Amino acid sequence: MKELKLYLVVLCSIVITLLVIASTGSADKIEQLTGMMFVRLAEGGILYDNWPAELRVNIKKTHPSYPAESKIKGVNTWRCKECHGWDYKGKSGDYFKGSHYTGIKGIRDYVNQDPIEIVKILKDDTHAFGDMIPENAYDALAIFVSYGQIDVDLYIDRASKTSIGDLSNGGRIYLSTCTKCHGNDGKDINFKDEKTPEYIGTVAKRNPWETLHNIRWGHPVTPMIPLVFLDLKAQLDVLAFCQALPEN
Repeated sequence: MKELKLYLVVLCSIVITLLVIASTGSADKIEQLTGMMFVRLAEGGILYDNWPAELRVNIKKTHPSYPAESKIKGVNTWRCKECHGWDYKGKSGDYFKGSHYTGIKGIRDYVNQDPIEIVKILKDDTHAFGDMIPENAYDALAIFVSYGQIDVDLYIDRASKTSIGDLSNGGRIYLSTCTKCHGNDGKDINFKDEKTPEYIGTVAKRNPWETLHNIRWGHPVTPMIPLVFLDLKAQLDVLAFCQALPEN
């Protein structure tokens, strides 16, 4: 009986290890991308966030495939993250309820898939992007979907929304890089207004998946430096430090 229990423990450990390796495969794949492939990857992370803003495309109507019963209207319904989420899990992730709920699945099934096949999906009638997105941007989005996304649940606790990163190391990176724009306390940029201020510390605690995406890929239409050239652990360290910054 003891041998059976030991066997089951070992088997479970092997399965968990294999799942972790499979889930982090896209992060490892990034290390193999060089030259223009890496450039396209970084561009894709920005476009996933807000391609209409980054490409200066003026859209006023709501996306034809956006569910009529959902709550967002206009140009924001065209953003990839609006349906598929900052955690890339769509209806199975943080957008399983609330104002951003659409009932649309995430993009996790496309990790390490052929970018050429992903482009075909992006060009279908459901996405309805047409010629609003140029070919190089389609390629960038596909490369990001295949190689840029990660399984965030391995690194951010879903219940507490806390990063597993090291706050001390994150502070060294933030205070030598990010502080020039955001300030030592993260309050030099207010994302909203004086009545309802929103700073890095505010967003990092409320929506760590959005913050991690911005840490890795930057922010559309801004000079924010993407930190995807650092390893994933360092990016998570920066997130941990951002979560320790004041909220208001």
